[in-house]
Amino acid sequence: MPSKEPLVEALEKYRKEQVYPLHTPGHKGGRGAAASLHALLGKKALASDVSLMSELDDIHEPSTCLKEAQDLAAKLYGAKQSFFAVNGTTCALHAMLLGALQPGDKILLPRNAHSSVYGGLVLAGLKPVYLLPHYSEAWNLSLQVTPEQVAGALETDPDIKAVFITSPNYFGLAADLVKIAELAHKHNIVLLVDEAHGPHLGFSQVLPPSALQCGADVVAQSTHKILGALTQCSMLHIQGQRVQAGRMAAAMSLVTTTSPNYLLLASLDASRAQIAARGQNMIEAAAAAADLLRQKLRAVLGLMVLDGSMIGSGGVVALDKTKVTINVKNLGITGIEAGEMLRQAGIAVELVDETNVLFLVTYADATEEFTKIADKIAATLDKGRKLVPKKLTVPTFQEMPQVIFHPREAFFAPRETVPFAAAQGRICAEKICFYPPGIPALVPGEKITKSIQEYCKAMLKLGMHLTGPQDSTLQTVQVIKP
Repeated sequence: MPSKEPLVEALEKYRKEQVYPLHTPGHKGGRGAAASLHALLGKKALASDVSLMSELDDIHEPSTCLKEAQDLAAKLYGAKQSFFAVNGTTCALHAMLLGALQPGDKILLPRNAHSSVYGGLVLAGLKPVYLLPHYSEAWNLSLQVTPEQVAGALETDPDIKAVFITSPNYFGLAADLVKIAELAHKHNIVLLVDEAHGPHLGFSQVLPPSALQCGADVVAQSTHKILGALTQCSMLHIQGQRVQAGRMAAAMSLVTTTSPNYLLLASLDASRAQIAARGQNMIEAAAAAADLLRQKLRAVLGLMVLDGSMIGSGGVVALDKTKVTINVKNLGITGIEAGEMLRQAGIAVELVDETNVLFLVTYADATEEFTKIADKIAATLDKGRKLVPKKLTVPTFQEMPQVIFHPREAFFAPRETVPFAAAQGRICAEKICFYPPGIPALVPGEKITKSIQEYCKAMLKLGMHLTGPQDSTLQTVQVIKP
């Protein structure tokens, strides 16, 4: 049965009224848009690109169609309240930290949290207490933190006010959120979850349960990553009494644009309605497509294909099987090389790193076309195998950072630029991050060590993309002045 789409319906009704716009945006419903933009978007989309009209509600104080759309999302996900985010999950994570905590609070989090989280630490003035997630040398992958690690940290430092967990991680490996939620709540603190890669969880038992189902207090999701919303569309959910809904609404308003794009908002409404109507079928179709791809990939000699065998080790309790990860080191090529081979064959992948390639499979891949694509992927990798495999030197970095200044202190500290090669012992003043997956090697306020320098040089030599520093070649780096 079709689900109601209040925001989509309101936007369509407004477009059909053909009201003449003496307001922003300047292209006036497409009248002044460039021909190339017309060709790209079409007349209907441009006519729907409207400003803040009373008929379309206000994201900063929703009371009509947008409020109804968000309430329907909350009902679907089992949340007390849900918020639409059009600035990406970055916006939702920043609001999460601003809305749940106070400046100066300590927050327990894994050191491999996404780059955007560190921006939230700066904005909210929080003090990070880091845990190193478990690591698989065989796969060159970070796994998860365990309940035992969380319990030990909370007993050691009773001043911690929140636990932050990324689950599932980029590769679909889920943490034991049920036990971690119990630990957090036993200490009367909140559990915050970056579930950017899990907006589809909880709709079928073939995948892990959602963070909200596991007891998390605040959850951020990238609706655009796995479901049908447009790029940069996300949601933030809260449940229970540990976080004030009014405070979280104020935080969302603080970090959200005053000129939200209604096409983006409508896509969140439409995506929610789609999964509400046929969520189980969508998720199980995605899982079946992913299983098909795994089956094809297992036929490639030497290729490692990630499956449920990882469950039960390194804090991993479940696998989101729609994330298909392969390790190509036994083929004698790097993940970067494998990704380039596939791109030359007309296939773009979600992520490559030193040894791995990640394919993101969704309900949209449940097609006959995808079967042909799966065959093409396997054939390309098989053809790309080196006859005499080279020995790969894989750079790894599993070291607890030496935090000299908290992120906010470091961000506002006086800085200077020095050669990176001569920066050992200095305090980094900028974020150095290889993307994807977007996990910083250095965060402002951390000491630059010889091992970090060697890791960064090795990653650049492999061809990994660097983001964050002003000098993308890393010949120089910004450090805090003595």
